[in-house]
Amino acid sequence: AYEVWARMIRAQGGDPEAPLPRPKHVEVVTAEADGVLAEVDALAVGVAAWRLGAGRAAPGDAVQSAAGVKLLAVRGETVSAGQPIAELHTDTPELVPAAREAFLDGIRIAAEADVERPPLVLDVLR
Repeated sequence: AYEVWARMIRAQGGDPEAPLPRPKHVEVVTAEADGVLAEVDALAVGVAAWRLGAGRAAPGDAVQSAAGVKLLAVRGETVSAGQPIAELHTDTPELVPAAREAFLDGIRIAAEADVERPPLVLDVLR
């Protein structure tokens, strides 16, 4: 898998051995309540990353290679109010409020521990 990934990076003019860029700004998102992280909507996380500069609004727009969302908690995990659950990475701090809003719109913390943690491996193909 690594070799396929490395070939894809090289085909696009990149260096797979180069260190990942570091963002100039990291904003921590904390849990707003005690409970279980019941939902993490992938689309909301993607929109948050896009708003941080990880994607283009129009062809030709610049992309920030260090922008994105780092999840610190997973669905089904018990969290406490104030606990870091994600980091928002960007080179442009003024983009954070809209990204934070998109991210928070996509998560739900449940009071009850009725949420199962998803399996790390769904299926094995042979």
